[in-house]
Amino acid sequence: MQSVEYNILLRDGIPWSGCGSDGSSRGKVHCSVPKDVNNSQRGPSLQPERLLLQEHTFMPLMNSPFTPGKCLETVEAMEEGAQHDIAWAEYCYFSGQPEKAIERARPYLESDDIGARLSACLICSYAHLHFSQDGNALSNLAQIEHALHDIGDDSPQAQAVAAFVAAAASVLLHLPLPQDMPDMEKVLSLLPQGLRAFALYIQAHSLYLKGAYALSAGIAQAALTMGGNRFPIPAIYLHLVAVMDYMSLKDVEQAHRHLMNAWSYAQPDDLIEGFGEHHGLLGGMLESVIKPKWPDEFKRIIEITYRFSAGWRRIHNPATGEEVADNLTTTEFALAMLAARGWTNQEIADHLGISINTAKRHLSSAMKKLGVGNRKELQRYMLR
Repeated sequence: MQSVEYNILLRDGIPWSGCGSDGSSRGKVHCSVPKDVNNSQRGPSLQPERLLLQEHTFMPLMNSPFTPGKCLETVEAMEEGAQHDIAWAEYCYFSGQPEKAIERARPYLESDDIGARLSACLICSYAHLHFSQDGNALSNLAQIEHALHDIGDDSPQAQAVAAFVAAAASVLLHLPLPQDMPDMEKVLSLLPQGLRAFALYIQAHSLYLKGAYALSAGIAQAALTMGGNRFPIPAIYLHLVAVMDYMSLKDVEQAHRHLMNAWSYAQPDDLIEGFGEHHGLLGGMLESVIKPKWPDEFKRIIEITYRFSAGWRRIHNPATGEEVADNLTTTEFALAMLAARGWTNQEIADHLGISINTAKRHLSSAMKKLGVGNRKELQRYMLR
């Protein structure tokens, strides 16, 4: 295995992301890439000619306002070429079709259109996690470096997009952000509104990981109020991070409200990927709310959860030295998280609509698999 470093560096005061092995000491996350990942797989080598960022081809669907139920219509209305193709790849990914997402995005992994190339790298990185292809995922992350180095556009807007990519590639994998990364607030205003809303989700997710639940929820709510609710894909993720926050604060009513808002954006277009990605952090809300009313959709969400989380752990665990549990069922994981948050067995049973004996059985099984003997140990394990 060959070691590479996933960095977020500063360039002209703006976050700059890259993968390399130059020995830089700034904000590194070490990952392993198979030795057979050659330079052609990592993207084109640095060329003398620097390329301009085409903003309209960078995550165009994420940056599009549309009425729920009109997602495919929005995609089809886009300009033929890179913008249309990347939007299709986004739709496939966010609707839980990672194979099709890779198929749509792959032709742009070495494109001269930097916006399309960065989009393709992000989409393929996350899509490959579904297939136990963490080597491909890391290769796609490495390709981001080449794309960023090829940007010949020193405009603040281009550098803001670079910051967005860097944060998306680290925070969402729960990898540590470099200490020298400035506040996202310094570049947020330079992003188009839809991307800005998703960047605020990333910021809120980062705060959640630090235990600042009320602040994270406030950012998510503010982002939605200030126009993020016009963009369904960012809105789904903003509502989901709010669910995570309010369940951590034991405010089930607010968590339920945000979950249903997320569902109202997602269900009409089948944009269910985010629910599967976040399952373990949603405090059993999917089991409590979605499963009884939408059992078929719930089943697909859980399939996404198992696929995505397995790949996610293969990237996250070696890079952080942490061992996120990989042997729990989704129900056991949800109960263990609630117990770690201080919920009693009766509260868990009432929340999930199961008997207290069933709750005890699931929790006992989870603790046995994790090798912990009491709730204090469980809390240290689940919330570290």
